[in-house]
Amino acid sequence: MVSQARKSELLFSGSDWNFAKLSRVYDEIEALGTEELGLDIYPVQMEVISSEQMLDAYSSVGMPLMYRHWSFGKRFLYDEFLYRKGARGLAYELVINSNPCIVYLMEENTMALQALVTAHAALGHNHFFKNNHLFRQWTDAGGILSYLDFAKGYIARCEERHGLAAVEAILDSAHALMEQGVFRYHRPPKLSSEQQREGLRERLEYEERSFSDLWRTLPPSQGKTKPEVGDEILAERKKSLKLPEENLLYFLEKNSLVLEPWQREIVRIVRVIAQYFYPQRQTQVMNEGCATFVHYTIMNTLFDRGRISEGAMLEILRNHSNVVFQPTYDDPRYSGINPYALGLDMMQDIQRISTVPTAEDRDWFPDIAGRGDWRDTLLDAWANHRDESFIRQYLSPALIRKWRLFVLADGADEPHYEVASIHNERGYARIRSALAQSYDIGASRPDIQVVDVDLLGDRHLRLQHKVKDGIMLEGQSRDATLRHIRNLWGYEVSLAAIDAGTGATLSERWTKEL
Repeated sequence: MVSQARKSELLFSGSDWNFAKLSRVYDEIEALGTEELGLDIYPVQMEVISSEQMLDAYSSVGMPLMYRHWSFGKRFLYDEFLYRKGARGLAYELVINSNPCIVYLMEENTMALQALVTAHAALGHNHFFKNNHLFRQWTDAGGILSYLDFAKGYIARCEERHGLAAVEAILDSAHALMEQGVFRYHRPPKLSSEQQREGLRERLEYEERSFSDLWRTLPPSQGKTKPEVGDEILAERKKSLKLPEENLLYFLEKNSLVLEPWQREIVRIVRVIAQYFYPQRQTQVMNEGCATFVHYTIMNTLFDRGRISEGAMLEILRNHSNVVFQPTYDDPRYSGINPYALGLDMMQDIQRISTVPTAEDRDWFPDIAGRGDWRDTLLDAWANHRDESFIRQYLSPALIRKWRLFVLADGADEPHYEVASIHNERGYARIRSALAQSYDIGASRPDIQVVDVDLLGDRHLRLQHKVKDGIMLEGQSRDATLRHIRNLWGYEVSLAAIDAGTGATLSERWTKEL
């Protein structure tokens, strides 16, 4: 039995929640996060939603405002079917990288679970979004909601003026290229919503003055061979078009001769949204690990201070254990490394190395071992790393042993696997490097670039895919994507597969062959 005095110290009792309890719990959690952990967060806007609304948020890539597209409805029906059949659960929360940070809480959650996900999302994810260098460079948290509102309204007006089918065709092609529609190595400009609208007005006015429908009347070349182009002319042409270009949507938006102004703006909207999500694909382990470490630390601190009952803490620990559960490789539930589990283990390992290091830790991490300032180390890591660099710098031999990691060499010409790296000093370094490399999306995503086009000649758009380790593009998906590029470009498109090591041409595919 809980004494009356102890009960009065608790933040909440029972499983039912109300908004007064949510507010009281948030205030306590925020104070702990900012004072004890040194977190720096955006203002928080919490909203309680139903399972139907959560499914709707899933379908629109987690954004509170989104334009209409058939793929969102398809995703909603798929997720709803699995949820109703009990084959898939729903997230306890959803958090938006915006300023203010929007946190959706499920109305079916108990009060203990609401406290857990508040610490996880409103403090952990919020701090990571605000402070990590990738999000600071590549996203505009203060302008994304107003931009989505503009995008939704603009596409709706295009549907009224040009018809659903015409808008859908442009969206289909742009969505097909979203993976190849981001800047990976240089920073795009950040624009406020007012600048976005002013820029749109100026672009539309310019294109209405300069656009000539004569481009559409030019006949395609019929069996003419392309004249030889001198190296100097070719180099000057590429320089003027800033080729090669990795961002296909950006190149098509700026250089397509067949897109009308409204179509060009829709391509730009899809490109901006793709860029917004780019940092999230590079920081899943760090982002979820940060949020999990924060909620675990805060919940245990509240319990130690007598602010959470034993019953509530047991429920919190059960849900926490479900989140960080890592199935073994031979478990039917195994689908790879759980980012929550790996992220939390690495951050708790940094805490251990900073406070009670072993001799091995002092050899591998001389800068942080035994210094005791684990908070500063974690805050620095959360701000300045992505998954690949975080693992490359902080994965310890102790954690490699705990996870039983090793490297397999699986050469295509070898009939058997070979255990290439084991648990010795050289093996630890190779295992860490191999795991880090697997989280580098620059190495795992296809490297496809625009390499040449003669806008004053046949307007043939030449793309190049640099093939690594002999891994070619899947044929059906490649051909479908080329058709979408052809739809946005309006003229012949070809894709050459080039061996990244030797530079030899492995294959070439033309849209006229499709």
